Amino acid sequence: MMSGGHIGIVGAGIVGLALARRITMERPGTGVTVLEKEDRVAAHQTGHNSGVVHAGLYYRPGSLKATLCRRGVGLLRDYCAEHGLPYQEVGKVLVARDADDAARLDAIERTARANGVPGVRRLGPEGLRELEPHVRGVAGLHSPSTAVTDYAAVTEALAADVRAAGGSVRLSTPVIALRQNGDGVDVLTGDPRGERVRHRFDALIVCGGLHGDRLARLAGAPSDPRIVPFRGQYHELVPERRHLIRGLVYPVPDPRYPFLGVHLTRHVHGEVMAGPNAILATAREGYRIRDVLPRDLADTLTWPGFWHLARRHWTMGAREMAVSASRAVFAHEARKLVPEVRPADLRPAPAGVRAQALARDGRLLDDFAVDAHGRITLVRNAPSPAATSSLAIAEHLVATVLAD
Repeated sequence: MMSGGHIGIVGAGIVGLALARRITMERPGTGVTVLEKEDRVAAHQTGHNSGVVHAGLYYRPGSLKATLCRRGVGLLRDYCAEHGLPYQEVGKVLVARDADDAARLDAIERTARANGVPGVRRLGPEGLRELEPHVRGVAGLHSPSTAVTDYAAVTEALAADVRAAGGSVRLSTPVIALRQNGDGVDVLTGDPRGERVRHRFDALIVCGGLHGDRLARLAGAPSDPRIVPFRGQYHELVPERRHLIRGLVYPVPDPRYPFLGVHLTRHVHGEVMAGPNAILATAREGYRIRDVLPRDLADTLTWPGFWHLARRHWTMGAREMAVSASRAVFAHEARKLVPEVRPADLRPAPAGVRAQALARDGRLLDDFAVDAHGRITLVRNAPSPAATSSLAIAEHLVATVLAD
């Protein structure tokens, strides 16, 4: 991509704004406009996650996810230091509750070392108690460099950088229609007064998160994969019980299931969260159980991939619903890691919604997925650790997708 021209970006989450900032840095003569339907940045996935800066323990070595995660950690750490943003290396421990879990730690340790995760070490029961005195398990794997930050604050700083470089971040500006013609892309947007505005870009990058598949359809691209929303319910430890957790405490992932289960995370502002679990959301932005949008639910229930997934994992789905419905059951799950947790120690906290890209055959897309449709580039899947990797994703997209 030569300097000059005008690039549009749909979505003011952390990925979209990291990309906008990168373009202003590397192509100073290029106009950049970010279009966001909400009245603030980081309104959805970016502002509703756990704040964890992932070190790269699990991701397949050589995958885009692993590569961009490790690169992203360093870029994010430096960015936070330069802008006075919180970044705390509180460390993370995976807790093996039995011999099967302990055996799975071997593979995770090999993966972590292959990915270059620094300082990873195995722990026995005593080492685990030294690190996290209230946690119980037969073994553990410690990643001391795993950190926490405030991703909403990071995203606001990115937006400020874009504006300072002459770019535009237009809030309350939903995309209504897309059309490519000649040598550009026409984008029709709305505004709070109900007026329609037409924008003309030389190229457009869609970082649409929960609505990424719908924006892809507007661009004339195939509807596979479909975004299926999963709500993650959190509980917060009451202040007088926060001492039970020093850093981040996770179960050992079970490869048979697509979601991790309840874990405990200390945030940069001192809160300790338990969760999230994962249940099907009945709205793309369904942060509360009563949030139901018929169109969103129909999109999920008419997608063949959802039923393939449901048949394979219905028992896990039933268990996750039970965890979500009962504070006592939620506490029971947390006690598998920290036996002292009781229902009275937990109070409800805001939920998040995960944009899970699901193929027609029921396959969960695990890696980052980007494809091009003429002059429109679609970020089809940006799962965790997308926030960790955001600055590296931006670097990668500018160097590859936008190279021409």
